[in-house]
Amino acid sequence: MKHNFGAGPGILPHEVLKQSAEGVLNFNGTGLSILEISHRSPEFEAVLDEAVALVKELLEVPEGYSVLFLQGGASTQFALAPYNLLPEGGKAAYVESGVWANKALKEAKFFGQVEVVATSKPTNFNYIPKDFTIPEDAAYIHITSNNTIYGTQLQQFFKSPIPVVCDMSSDIFSRKFDVADFGLIYAGAQKNMGPAGVTLVVVKNDILGKTGRAIPAMFNYQVQIEGGSMYNTPPCFAIYVAMLTLRWLKAKGGVAGIELENIAKAKALYTEIDRNPLFKGVSAIEDRSHMNVTFVVENPEHEKPFLKYCDEKGIVGIKGHRSVGGFRASIYNALPITSVHVLIDAMQEFEEKYK
Repeated sequence: MKHNFGAGPGILPHEVLKQSAEGVLNFNGTGLSILEISHRSPEFEAVLDEAVALVKELLEVPEGYSVLFLQGGASTQFALAPYNLLPEGGKAAYVESGVWANKALKEAKFFGQVEVVATSKPTNFNYIPKDFTIPEDAAYIHITSNNTIYGTQLQQFFKSPIPVVCDMSSDIFSRKFDVADFGLIYAGAQKNMGPAGVTLVVVKNDILGKTGRAIPAMFNYQVQIEGGSMYNTPPCFAIYVAMLTLRWLKAKGGVAGIELENIAKAKALYTEIDRNPLFKGVSAIEDRSHMNVTFVVENPEHEKPFLKYCDEKGIVGIKGHRSVGGFRASIYNALPITSVHVLIDAMQEFEEKYK
């Protein structure tokens, strides 16, 4: 058995993998594969409708918001958010809390002025900036809720006098939050929601159409809303797997239920990291992520032996991002706590061998 701690594409529920495999061979008894049915067919429209309905239910999306399933990953949204929200000659505010936040603000510079209101770059992004002033003359403020590379997470969202745009790619559906506090939320599916290939966008309708610029149809949120996420052929299979994953999440007690599991997984692993003299955490304790647990060995000579030891135990995907090294255990929704305990046992056994 493999214990998949990979950062993304991340682990999916086994039952979802089984159901999606069946859908590839014979989707809902149609005799056709989900890969080959028309996106305009009643069968697929039912899939998309259910996926949208589950998003609205699980996130408790209020009236006045639209739910979209788009292509291009969260990285495309780095550009589409300012394209649709930042007026000509306008200003946007950004909190720089990691590599992806940095990439997002670079894209925004193509469309207007960018003010970095806070950054943790000087300390290699090991904490979440919190004490900053939101410029009320900005069109929006952009934040990244969870930083996969550095293992930091914004534990409490803030109220803002201007629309908040949030990249939730790596912790969407992992914890409760109030959608009404945001103007735009976007998230690549491949962490907690499905396979790579589809991106979720939740946008407040009344913040759109105010830039004064013409936007090509494929990049225009209003056009995508009018087309019901089907202005062109959508990523049908990825949406289908996302729908199955959201069904699975609902059956487990929804976001509130999975949040309790995620807290328990994170607490168990961080407790071992803090106890074990061979390892240490690298992110600020108050900002530790419940999705991506980052840590290093006290003795660099132990890094390769520990990776090898984990591989022998069936533990995969814990090598840290190439830009920071060390280890990263991604404990997304579908990872069971039993896998976390396998990793903890490996750390304790490694301690006995190398202490």
